[in-house]
Amino acid sequence: MRVLLQRVTRAEVRVDRQVVGSIGRGLVALVGVGRRDTAEVAQSLAAKTVALRIFADDDGRTNRSLMVAGGAVLAVSQFTLYADTRRGRRPSFLDAAPPEHGEALYRSYAEGLEALGVTVARGVFGASMEVELVNDGPMSIWLDSDT
Repeated sequence: MRVLLQRVTRAEVRVDRQVVGSIGRGLVALVGVGRRDTAEVAQSLAAKTVALRIFADDDGRTNRSLMVAGGAVLAVSQFTLYADTRRGRRPSFLDAAPPEHGEALYRSYAEGLEALGVTVARGVFGASMEVELVNDGPMSIWLDSDT
């Protein structure tokens, strides 16, 4: 499983020009699911997301977690995180999970965040989405279950 976290001051996701999810301060989580991923992996990455100390404390140091900072998460499915570009000019997505498996684990990740007390807004799995965000820092963190 691959999750690209971006610390934001605000973000929203639209489908057919309609806002389907939005947050203020927090994280945008672009979530890609691989063929071999499990619900345990999704839960582990949700716990890691919540615990990462990537928000500023009163001294401006990145010592606060999402929970301490009181932020929310905008979770957006993105199978293209599994693009393999090693050969040719057209990316291969063979390592990405099939839609049913990908959606189940995307939901598991979001539900894991909610179970840990985080407010979660979501995109629409499988939809063509527009994601708008204001990256804070910028701060982007790559989580990968294979590393």
